[in-house]
Amino acid sequence: MLTDRQEDLLVAVALTEFSVYYEDTDLELAERAWQLAADRLIDYDLEPYEAVDALDIGE
Repeated sequence: MLTDRQEDLLVAVALTEFSVYYEDTDLELAERAWQLAADRLIDYDLEPYEAVDALDIGE
């Protein structure tokens, strides 16, 4: 089971990926997703790339 922090970071990573993927298709939606990700990360004083490290996922 994930902690609240891990859940928040996982959602932030997903929103960041979503925003990058849809940036050229729907800029307004991408910016909203980016802002939602940033709002979650601000509580933990992390940047998106740091969230991946904190979750110990990725390459």
